[in-house]
Amino acid sequence: MLKLQNLKTGLLFVLILIGAAVHGHKVHAAGNEKLIVAGGCFWCVESDFESVPGVKEVVSGYTGGTTKNPTYKQVTKGGTGHYEAVKITFDPSKVSREQLLHMFFRSVDPTDAGGQFCDRGHSYSTAVFVSNKAEKALAEAAKTDAQSDLKRKVVTPVLAAKRFYDAEDYHQDYYKGSNIVLTRFGPKKQSEAYKRYRKACKRDAKVKALWGSAAPFVGH
Repeated sequence: MLKLQNLKTGLLFVLILIGAAVHGHKVHAAGNEKLIVAGGCFWCVESDFESVPGVKEVVSGYTGGTTKNPTYKQVTKGGTGHYEAVKITFDPSKVSREQLLHMFFRSVDPTDAGGQFCDRGHSYSTAVFVSNKAEKALAEAAKTDAQSDLKRKVVTPVLAAKRFYDAEDYHQDYYKGSNIVLTRFGPKKQSEAYKRYRKACKRDAKVKALWGSAAPFVGH
């Protein structure tokens, strides 16, 4: 009987430990925040922000439009109202929303209303998406700060958040993929194709020309 009681006590102790661990995980997860931005090609924005300490995950996707469950082909063709965007999940105890917004504006050309770099059209335009007044105030402040630094009009809109649709699986972590894809340079490993695309699009060169040493991701 004593052995059975000890077994029950031990089992109860294990269950308490498991429960505490699960609760701790939920509390930790609940502490993460999300920021959704559009900065042209989502492969590049995902690559940039996944390098930031405190960022937990970056997902490429589509948002801002009216078409439900849009595809890459539909969005890039136009007419959906969607932007190529990314959803950044971050730990605010390690990196703040203000810091991420500061980096975002300096990783794009926020003076260009027609797209970004070699990618043209609405779906490649810049935007910041907000869910409440506090997020809007931070985004507007970051926009004003960027405009002050550039001494040029920043056209990046701050928009009310809409449903975010994850992009197709092959777009996620494209910049480090190992699949072979056909490019204008011939068959290339996905990660190599990404590097060639980014260079050919002159993204880093134009960001550096615009922001100089304030550009956070050039050459990373």
